[in-house]
Amino acid sequence: MNEVVGRDDLLLLTLDTLRHDVAVELTAAGRIPNLARHLPGGVWEERHAPGSFTYASHQAMFAGFLPTPARPGPHPRLFAARFAGSESTAGRTYVFDTPDLVSGLAAAGYRTVCIGGVGFFNKQGALGDVLPGMFQESHWEPAFGVASPTSFEAQVERAEQVVAALPADQRLFLFVNASALHQPNWFHLAGATAEAGDTRATHAAALEYVDRHVGRLLTAMSSRRRCFAIVCSDHGTTYGDDGYTGHRLAHEAVWTVPYAHFFLEPSA
Repeated sequence: MNEVVGRDDLLLLTLDTLRHDVAVELTAAGRIPNLARHLPGGVWEERHAPGSFTYASHQAMFAGFLPTPARPGPHPRLFAARFAGSESTAGRTYVFDTPDLVSGLAAAGYRTVCIGGVGFFNKQGALGDVLPGMFQESHWEPAFGVASPTSFEAQVERAEQVVAALPADQRLFLFVNASALHQPNWFHLAGATAEAGDTRATHAAALEYVDRHVGRLLTAMSSRRRCFAIVCSDHGTTYGDDGYTGHRLAHEAVWTVPYAHFFLEPSA
């Protein structure tokens, strides 16, 4: 990462609430081809989330604690704040001297931009301004939020505008929190109703919806130079699993998340 930072643009796309099992099933069935073509080996890496809900997980990720590989470690991290005794900081780790990765990348010359999704990014109150407040530039509007059936395409359009407005020599760290999978998501499945509510099937349909538009985001991020992309979930969620519904709880469906990182080569 010490070679990547300063050379490439950076993208962190969190597919908020995406379950690992659903991501794996849809990939194997060929239902999310645009994401699948970028996955190393064509598969998601199974990881453990650093938190059980959006705020906690993103605070950890912005401190350099991305989801941890779901196998015995230690696992060297891509990014880490400088502190003595860190067992997950290695020679390949990009070490920053600020309290969080966002400000660390800004200090390294990056333009840091947040395109928010769920309520913790809506800037409508003090709490909703904490995470986007880390960035030099942040965007949120109701069209990006959980209640919008077209949230992700609206976010992608804003990302395209952000990229187009940057000087050619300006490095970019773009963070996008995709809200489409978060409840309510019933409207992404044909025939589903608000009365019937969200299900594992509507969750899967929401991932298919994201996949239909993610290619535009990846194209925009590789339109100027090579981009290092991280695509992952911040946590999963439950749909009646063992009697549980929702997240912010300790269940395998919440802690187990899909993860991938890869390079996007510049567009021809």
